[in-house]
Order: sequence, then structure tokens, then C-alpha cells
Amino acid sequence: MYYAAGLYPNEQSFLLSNLKKANIKVLRVWLDGQGSPTKGTNIQGFPSLEPNQVGQYDDKVLQLYDDFMIQARQYGIKLLISMHSWNALDACDVYCKKYGKSGFYTDGGAQQAFDNRLRHVLSHVNPKVGKPWSQCSDYIFAFEAQNEAMIGLGQGFIQGHQSWQCDRAKTIKSALNGNTGILVTTGGESWVDESMMPDWFSCPSLDIIAMHGYGVGDFNTGKLKAYTQKGVSSGKKILFEEWGACYYNTPNNNCQQGGVLSPSSRGYNIKTWANSIASAGLPWMYWQILPNNDPHQGWDYEIGINDESWSDFVAAAQAAQNYDTPFNYWPWLIQ
Repeated sequence: MYYAAGLYPNEQSFLLSNLKKANIKVLRVWLDGQGSPTKGTNIQGFPSLEPNQVGQYDDKVLQLYDDFMIQARQYGIKLLISMHSWNALDACDVYCKKYGKSGFYTDGGAQQAFDNRLRHVLSHVNPKVGKPWSQCSDYIFAFEAQNEAMIGLGQGFIQGHQSWQCDRAKTIKSALNGNTGILVTTGGESWVDESMMPDWFSCPSLDIIAMHGYGVGDFNTGKLKAYTQKGVSSGKKILFEEWGACYYNTPNNNCQQGGVLSPSSRGYNIKTWANSIASAGLPWMYWQILPNNDPHQGWDYEIGINDESWSDFVAAAQAAQNYDTPFNYWPWLIQ
């Protein structure tokens, strides 16, 4: 729920209570600004953390999450906080305007400025609990520097700049100041293989390598098991952080407007692919659950809690507890 900061209290409780019924333990949120409505959700709009100039912060989004993380904990849910996204950079936010899209990853000044942003987030004090976010282990599951870093620049660029991810993770670890109760993860890439860059498996500051995938081939249990085994041998946790089942009858990784799948067909896809991922020993997170009916805008993987597909999602999520994984996330979850 990348715009969770803007949810009004009634939508917060409706979303969180239903996620709890599905045994959801972690909700992924972002710090990019958002207007209202978004995907049919009536929210209070909020600005990005750096709305007008690099290094000048508007903490409204952090303040909104101060309240939201406390609310989420009441439902047994922690937050995975993505501190920036490729989406914002691609829309030419303040970093794009100053450094350009590729320069954001290659310019030393850009890296220093972005590290300052990461430190600002982790040093932000939640007044309701009297602690900086870096010490809010009771509420925060993990931090990631950026959602889908570099994806618009191509796989070759990602391969050539793997150190960017590790360097940002090092900054986050340093700002956590020895707190091992919050994990550090990558933010995934466009598909599974692109998400599993080799240097990240040897990066000391990364706890989790996050994979994203929407192509049906990326849900293949055998393929995923190979990465599960690589994670185990490298001492890294793996998380299938983002996947979804298309609402249309188009190829799943090209979910453009098309004919609408029957509810039974989409439900079958949701449960089958969730089973394939979980059978590989991988915990998963779905893109995206809405507290309102899905308005079916653009690429459509969303599931509204009142939609027909919701019951299929709940069944898939509840079934996840029946699978085994070699990755012990239990100490970082609310019991």
C-alpha cells in the first residue's frame, strides 16, 4: 500500500483488520507523495519527503506513518518501508531534476545527498513512542533504500552498478546503530533474475534479497528453489516481495487492457502461483490490496477487499502457514 500514509482512520482499520484475517504480517509502504483519490481510494494527499529541493525535507509523510505504524501493530502487522522509488525518479522528482536518472546512481554528490535522506528517515523520532525509527523494531520490519532501483535503465546498467545497492544498505545499517531488530533489504527489480544480482549475495549489509516477478515463468517452483538454495548458502534471506495476478486475459507480465478473466480463472491463478512460490520455500507479498473496489485502472493486478478475488487471496495467504521455509523471519514478526 504505497499510499498508506494518506488513509483516513476508517480506511486504515478496514484495510488492516482484513489483512489480519488473511494472516498478513508485513505491509510495504513508500515515502513518495500522493494525491487523492488514488486507485479509487479517498485519501488525504501528502507531499513527498523532499518535495521541492534535494535536502529540504517535509516530514508530513513521516508524521503520518508515526500514527499508522502504531495502528498497524494493533493488528499484528509491521511495516516494510521503502524510502524512495524508481517511480518517483522516473517521474522526474527533485533528484532527477538535479542529477538526471542515471546520474542519481553514478554521481557522488547524488549518492551523498540520498544517503542524507536515508539518515534523515532513520533519525526521525516517532513522538508517540519516543524513539527514532531506527529503534522502532516493534513497528518496523525492514527498510529498503529504493523500490526497483535502476529498472528503467536496463539490466546491463543494474549489473554494472550493483555496488549502489550495497552502499545504500551500508548507510542504513550504520544508521540503525547496531539494532538488529530491523532488517535491510533490496527493493526488487522488474523480474526474478534481474532481482537476484550476484554481488548482493556477498554484501554484508544486506539481510534480504527481494525478488519481484510477474511473468508466469517467474513463478516456476524449480527456478525459485535454486534462488532459495543460493540464499541459504550465502547466508541471505530471500523474499518474493512483489507479484500479482492480472485482471485481464493478457500475458500476466504485460497486463494491458484486454478481455476480463472470469473470477474463477483469476482465482485459480492467484492460488496456483502463490502455491508455486511458497512451495519453493519463499514467503511472499502481493501487489496490491485496496480498501475499496478495484477501479481497474491501467495495468491491473490490484485486489479490492470487496472484490470477487478477495476470497481467493485470503485462501492463498492463509495457506502460506502450511509451507516450510529455510528463512527464519519469525524473530522479526509480531507473534
